[in-house]
Amino acid sequence: MDYLPNTPADREEMLRKIGFGSIRELIDSAIPRELQLKGKLNLPEPLCEYEGLKLGSRLAGFNCPSSQIISFLGAGSYDHFIPAAVSVITSRPEFYTAYTPYQAEVSQGTLQAIFEFQSLVAQLTNMDVANASMYDGGSAIAEAAIFALNQTNRSKILYGEGLNPLYLDVLTTYTAPTGATLIPVKAVNGRVSKDELEKLLGQDIACFIIQNPSFCGVIQDGFQYGDIVHQAGAIYIVAADPTSLGVLAPPGDYNADIVVGEAQSLGNPLYFGGPYLGFYAAQGKYTRKLPGRLSGITADVEGKRGFVLTLQTREQHIRREKATSNICTNQALCALAATVYLSLLGETGFRDMARQCFDKAHYLSSELLNIPSINMLFQAPFFKEFAITLPENQDIDKLYQKMLGKGFIPGLPLGKYLHQYPNGLLLAVTEKRTKKEMDEFIKALHEAIQ
Repeated sequence: MDYLPNTPADREEMLRKIGFGSIRELIDSAIPRELQLKGKLNLPEPLCEYEGLKLGSRLAGFNCPSSQIISFLGAGSYDHFIPAAVSVITSRPEFYTAYTPYQAEVSQGTLQAIFEFQSLVAQLTNMDVANASMYDGGSAIAEAAIFALNQTNRSKILYGEGLNPLYLDVLTTYTAPTGATLIPVKAVNGRVSKDELEKLLGQDIACFIIQNPSFCGVIQDGFQYGDIVHQAGAIYIVAADPTSLGVLAPPGDYNADIVVGEAQSLGNPLYFGGPYLGFYAAQGKYTRKLPGRLSGITADVEGKRGFVLTLQTREQHIRREKATSNICTNQALCALAATVYLSLLGETGFRDMARQCFDKAHYLSSELLNIPSINMLFQAPFFKEFAITLPENQDIDKLYQKMLGKGFIPGLPLGKYLHQYPNGLLLAVTEKRTKKEMDEFIKALHEAIQ
């Protein structure tokens, strides 16, 4: 690495060329003195291997995995059952050590796995094409919005109220350098208003983004938005929960241009927050504008089947100004887990899993309403997640601690993200929850409410 300044003379020459006399001057030019560390870091003495492992084990013990508690927490991360075969297959060394398949001739297994993932996502969403995966649901939404800005040469983005606030944060960060304006579309009783959308649509709108089901679990009527969005020349983007597509119409049925979302729920554990798995599917006419990469199938000169990276929209070997995205890899291992999971369940098993989520969530909600002080936040259809309101004088933090002590994670306090609902609680129910667990939860919650 000859280009690195390896000697004092090299460093002095580098500093001189950029206009500084010392490293200290360079640092002070970028970092205010009051923010710089004064003195040494307060670090403990080094540990031997055994002591380090012992400390790590003790610290890990402060965590409580979902296997040790009954969780009704959702909001984008879901506690679904994962067949044992998923981890057996994903732990095979040819997959477990794979990163980015730059050399197709030695990555046929990885490229085939990616191809199968793309095919399953396209089938699940009823779209023409899907890419090799995104970093997570939030970045997938943001990449779709960037595409819409570039495709339409417009500057405004509409998004339906009910978009996950964490996804909105990512979207805001991604689009900030573009100067794009983000405009919310009001929801009535949890469902995005078609009338409000029509008022806001115009010749300066690049896209409309709707999450279905919404952050609070409300099912949106995706069929009513597509025509008016397209008539305005905008891109229709749907952020979907993939497990909901076992019982709900796929976005391809209501003419979405792009379908994105978080696929952690497909065979990936909660992982204490990551790594996760974004998916991105689109209509065929947008194939060459997909972010990231696309694995394709072909034949060699002897007619033998082979897999290749058909498209790479941001790689070192293309001109930077032609790149449509700065994502340079994909979540191959997480995507493999999703592929194995969907293959093991099959269409019938996947629909059964989704139906169980739906039925159990509706059982829990109906039983909770028997507690006089609890009401539904929205009178609207939902899939596996729903929001309730607790008594106005209820201290939710104290309630939460009581429920944790009883062995339950009682959902997500909505006031943490949606300040207009200070006494709201968002609950998610997956196929793992049993009637006994739900009945015990209802009893414990009733006792814990002041």
